[in-house]
Amino acid sequence: MNNTVFQDVTGDQWEMLVERNERPVFVMFYTPSCSHCTRIMPYIEEISKEYIDRVTFVRLNLLNYEYVGSRYGVMATPTFIFFCGGKPVQTRVGAMFPAMIKKMAEEMAGHGEECRLSSTDWKYEITGYG
Repeated sequence: MNNTVFQDVTGDQWEMLVERNERPVFVMFYTPSCSHCTRIMPYIEEISKEYIDRVTFVRLNLLNYEYVGSRYGVMATPTFIFFCGGKPVQTRVGAMFPAMIKKMAEEMAGHGEECRLSSTDWKYEITGYG
């Protein structure tokens, strides 16, 4: 991963950084050709600096990891999903004002711990094959 606060995540990093993260996680699903995605990224970078100690901010390029997006029903970019206790708890699709994203981050930072404590754990060893 790079040195920024709002970082690209790979499919291999997804489980550890999103699904097993004890902190609330803000995920932006994007594609490089998405003009709304490109315009909002600098604002999310700034917002992520304000909440660096309480919320993890990552972005995932759907062109490279479409299977991750499919798992969460992502069908358009940008799609923003907040995860709590490894589970998606809030989703927004399409262009958003930076103020709306900041408000979402503020709410997750303020309620993240209680959300995490009230979430049930994923059973990773369970598969659909047996």
